[in-house]
Amino acid sequence: MAIATASKNNLEVTTNGLPNICGWESEIASIVNHERSIFLSDSKINLDRVTAGFACALHMHQPTIPAGANGGLIGNLQNMLDNPHDGDNHNGETFAWCYKRMGDWIPELVANGCNPRIMLDYSGNLLWSFQQMGRKDILDNLKKITCEAQYQPYVEWLGTMWSHAVVPSTPIPDIKLQIQAWQHYFAAMFGYDALQRVKGFSPPEMHLPNNPDTLYEYIKALKECGYRWLLVQEHSVERLDGSGLHHDDKYLPNRLVTRNSQGETISITALIKTQGSDTKLVAQMQPYHEAKGRGKQQIGDISVPSCVSQIADGENGGVMMNEYARDFQPVWYELKDNQNIVGLNGTEYLELIEAGGVNPEDYPTCQAIGQHKIWQQVDPDNATPEKVTQAIAHLQATDHQFHMDGASWTDDLSWVKGYENVLEPMNQLSAMFHQKYDALVDREPAITKTKEYQEALLYVMLVETSCFRYWGQGTWTDYARELFRRGEALLTA
Repeated sequence: MAIATASKNNLEVTTNGLPNICGWESEIASIVNHERSIFLSDSKINLDRVTAGFACALHMHQPTIPAGANGGLIGNLQNMLDNPHDGDNHNGETFAWCYKRMGDWIPELVANGCNPRIMLDYSGNLLWSFQQMGRKDILDNLKKITCEAQYQPYVEWLGTMWSHAVVPSTPIPDIKLQIQAWQHYFAAMFGYDALQRVKGFSPPEMHLPNNPDTLYEYIKALKECGYRWLLVQEHSVERLDGSGLHHDDKYLPNRLVTRNSQGETISITALIKTQGSDTKLVAQMQPYHEAKGRGKQQIGDISVPSCVSQIADGENGGVMMNEYARDFQPVWYELKDNQNIVGLNGTEYLELIEAGGVNPEDYPTCQAIGQHKIWQQVDPDNATPEKVTQAIAHLQATDHQFHMDGASWTDDLSWVKGYENVLEPMNQLSAMFHQKYDALVDREPAITKTKEYQEALLYVMLVETSCFRYWGQGTWTDYARELFRRGEALLTA
């Protein structure tokens, strides 16, 4: 078998003719697992003078589909550009501009003495498609604000699942593979130095699992991959007594805790994304305007600024394509001489308040929605997988408001119901992959550098892409079935 190689400091973008998504797990783990501060030494913010801040993230994604020449894998952005008269495909070049424009806006603002902030979340699929298309204009702009030291205080990248898989319905063994695949590809594009600065995680569709075992393994994987915090939607979590979040607590870091069916506990810091998924909130800089009405709060004995956290698609919809370009830059000029209201990035905010004496153990505590009901049925100190399974089954039979589908942008959207024709093959392909490779990898980790493993993993992850459910039955579920067919052929060869 051919084994790919890497340079000492950086990875190749493609290995074995495929996107670099595996093979350097131990090297990457050694890079990302550190406790060094990221923003603290370069931050120009005096926290003593700040009453409130706002942290905005842009989520960018287009799926990989088998729609190229001879059914080749291409990004949906390329499909839009190749077929501009189909549906909304005429927006393709505008989308491409949205993907690169921060590389123009941030340098311009910094050159003019402003102190802007933005967090960026790009799926692995999308980053790969820029490379496939040879879009040097997009890649160069992103590299500028990611790799040039003068822009690093202003831009924070957030990790995500490589192929935009929603976590609650992703097979548990694949969660860490998706997280690691994104780290591989990001490092290949921007370098190890850039990857070691990625400490926050943005879940696709803001989807948080509420099954105790899935959430436990998710948080465990995040922490093993070096992540310090997670962005969560406010209505996807609850207090430990089952009540909703207290109003003011949404503007502070929370400690997200979970217990699995064997009674083991784990926690991670969570920043709470407020309100809904309306792109108008970010496009019209609403978090800034909301921050103007917020003040300082207490965490333990320490007074800290509130922080309004928000994320939206970075390209979808008229407001993001048009109004954001009108409204983003003026705010930073308005804030040039304002030290009371500031823009922040998530890791920067956490580092600043913790340097000011805050103990993360004092953050308000939350858990995934619905878990209180489970632990009312099961004594946490005597939990077993059988008891938790029975409690979940009982609640599903007797409580119409209870479900284990997780929660995302909206309460009324399920990523499970009605999509059995995608989920069953997805789970089947995952099971086939792990049956074939898990024991081999345990015996010889270098197997993850082979083309056979890499290509099989790619198809497993592509079938898990959320778009094949979110965008409805028809063409998109047909794409999923074709990806499954190819993956099955590889795993049975």
